[in-house]
Amino acid sequence: MTSPSVTATKQQAAAPAVPPVPSTSAHDAGLLLLRVVLGLTMAGHGTQKLFGWFGGGGIDGTGQFFTASGYPAGDAMAVVAGLTETLGGLGLALGLLTPLAGAAVVGTMINAIAVHGAGSFFAPKGIEYELLLTAAALAVALTGPGRYAADRFLPVLRSHRLAHGALAVALGVVIASALLLVRS
Repeated sequence: MTSPSVTATKQQAAAPAVPPVPSTSAHDAGLLLLRVVLGLTMAGHGTQKLFGWFGGGGIDGTGQFFTASGYPAGDAMAVVAGLTETLGGLGLALGLLTPLAGAAVVGTMINAIAVHGAGSFFAPKGIEYELLLTAAALAVALTGPGRYAADRFLPVLRSHRLAHGALAVALGVVIASALLLVRS
């Protein structure tokens, strides 16, 4: 019969090694990179809609697109989408009100996916790009901005809570769904 200490030693030897936990600095640097790239990409898309920058249609061109896509008041929708993308994107890049900024991007991208349709997954007519932006924004909203963010100076958001991100994303999904309901 084997003694209990020998059995425990054999079990420990057979157990797989636990991978090391990544450093907090690496985690925060990764979140910073993700936030800045995602945020500036979304802010750029918003300025295309608002000002016609970067080859965008401006309010008139984007408004015509929204009208053709079945949304009422195309110009107003262009302003709403442009402001949501610009402010949500800048919020993500700065790490400012991150749960709401991420939720704004998620809501906008839900509408973009609905407009594109599910014809295919890959470009040029697919939804891969929109889905990737949605997933990244959702991940940041739920994970939090990391240490290198303006939220660290806001008492309520200083220590990110999953509940903040989940509630913000739920709000973004509800608003996106309401906008989809008014689309003809």
